[in-house]
Amino acid sequence: MKKGNLFLIPSVLIQNTEASTLTKNTLKHIKNINIFIVENIKNSRRFIKKLYKEKNLEKTIFYDYGKHNKLNLNKYFLQNILNGEDIGLLSDAGTPCIADPGSKIVEIAHENNINVIPIVGPSSIILALMASGMNGQNFAFNGYLPVNSTELKKAIKKFDYLSKNKKQTQIFIETPFRNQKLFSALLQNCNKNTKLCIASNITATNEEVKTKKIFEWIKEQKILKKEPTIFIIESK
Repeated sequence: MKKGNLFLIPSVLIQNTEASTLTKNTLKHIKNINIFIVENIKNSRRFIKKLYKEKNLEKTIFYDYGKHNKLNLNKYFLQNILNGEDIGLLSDAGTPCIADPGSKIVEIAHENNINVIPIVGPSSIILALMASGMNGQNFAFNGYLPVNSTELKKAIKKFDYLSKNKKQTQIFIETPFRNQKLFSALLQNCNKNTKLCIASNITATNEEVKTKKIFEWIKEQKILKKEPTIFIIESK
């Protein structure tokens, strides 16, 4: 029997941006796929119904695979896909598997010679880097930095050094309510000539992307709002 395919399906970064950030190809796969692995079933059902109102969700199967959910991949993933069913791995926000759970599912798909098909969609990390004016030839995404203030200081100094030493752009994310803490720590611990890009609300109507040197940010005394934000530094 022919195996099914694993489709990596993007979602929006910001509510009500479906028309501007998602392709017709995404809608086609939402329509045709009847088994989805998702971070949050409630959110995914709402998203799918908004994109494709005619979708019969009562006949659509959803499996949870968020940060704290454990899915029996042999039973619910492999059994279905090896029997010829296409499966959609659907992110809660942006593209799957980047700053997002799900890479284990893709890994198992490759181990079983299952075709993995990524669908084009918004990635706040890539969009922020594109708009930052920083080195896109050599960069590293570092996820979340430590919450502990001492460890955070060490991490920032390390990445500032790596950026200069390796000529490598460094990218971070943070939960919105800790934006100001990370921003202040970057201003205190980076070289004053290091460039820092703050990219908030990517793809939204109030999107803001600004790149300045640390000493310029210090002069501005900007207060960050509790909004989805990407932080990028480049030291020369």
